[in-house]
Amino acid sequence: MSDFITPAGGRGSRLAIRETIKLYTHYVSLSLSAQLQYRTAFYIQVVGHFASSGIGFLGVWTLLSRFGHFDGWGLAEVSVLYGLINISFAIAEAFGRGFDVFGTNFIRTGNFDHLLVRPRSTILQLLGHEVRLRSLGRLCQGIVVLAYGLSANNADSFLSIMICLWCIIGGVALFIGLFVFQATLSFWTIESLEILNVFTYGGVQAAQYPMSIYANWIQGMFLYVIPFAAVTYYPTLVILGREHSSQDAILVASPFLGIVFLLIALAFFSFGVRRYVSAGG
Repeated sequence: MSDFITPAGGRGSRLAIRETIKLYTHYVSLSLSAQLQYRTAFYIQVVGHFASSGIGFLGVWTLLSRFGHFDGWGLAEVSVLYGLINISFAIAEAFGRGFDVFGTNFIRTGNFDHLLVRPRSTILQLLGHEVRLRSLGRLCQGIVVLAYGLSANNADSFLSIMICLWCIIGGVALFIGLFVFQATLSFWTIESLEILNVFTYGGVQAAQYPMSIYANWIQGMFLYVIPFAAVTYYPTLVILGREHSSQDAILVASPFLGIVFLLIALAFFSFGVRRYVSAGG
C-alpha cells in the first residue's frame, strides 16, 4: 500500500507525501466546486439529509419515551452513541463515495482501466472521486445530538471530547473499510453488492444502541469481525463513567480496531487489483 502516499515508482519521501496531499486537495476542490455550481440544489440536499437522519433520532426518542431506558441507558446516554456513530458515518460517506459506487461506475463500465494507467494510486483516485457535500446534513445532526448527550451527562470535559474525536477517527476508518470491502468484491461480482449495505447502513442503526441489549454472538461479531462496539460503545463506557478506571486504557484504545479493519480492507483491495480483468471497453 505504499503507492497510496507516493507516485508510481517513487520512494517514500517528504516531497512525495506533500505532492500526494496537494493532489488529493485538488481532487476535493474540484468535487466541491462542481457541487456548489448549483447552490440551491446543494442547500436542499443538505437540509433534506439533516431531516431524514433526524427521523432516525426521533425513532430513538420515541422508543425511549415508551420504554424508559435500554438496559439502564436513557436518552442522554444513547445520544452519545448515536452522535458518535452518525458523525463517523457522515464523514466516511462523504469521502468514501468512490468505493461505494466502484462496481457500478468503474468495474462494469471499464473505467477502472483509466485509473490503472495513471501514475497515481488507485486508492487515492477513488478517495478523491467525489466528496459528497450532502453528508453535511447528517454530520450536523450528529454533532447536535452528541453535544446534547455530553452536556446532559456532564461529560463535556476536554478529555471526553478528545475520546470522542478518537472514536470518530476509528469509526470513519471502519466505515471506509466497509466501503473498500464492498468495492473489492466487485472485482468478482462486476457490480456493487447492495446486500453489503446491511453492514454499513445497518451497522449505523445497530451501533446507536448499547451493545449490552444484543445477544452474545452479536456482541462478539461487533467486536471481533466488524468492530462497531470497539469504535463507539466501549469508549462511551469510559466517557459516561460506567466502567472501573483499571479498564479505561483498554476501552479507550479500542477504536484502533477500526483502523486495523481499514488496513485489512486496503490489503484486500490490493489483492483484488492484482487479479483484475477488464470488464468494459
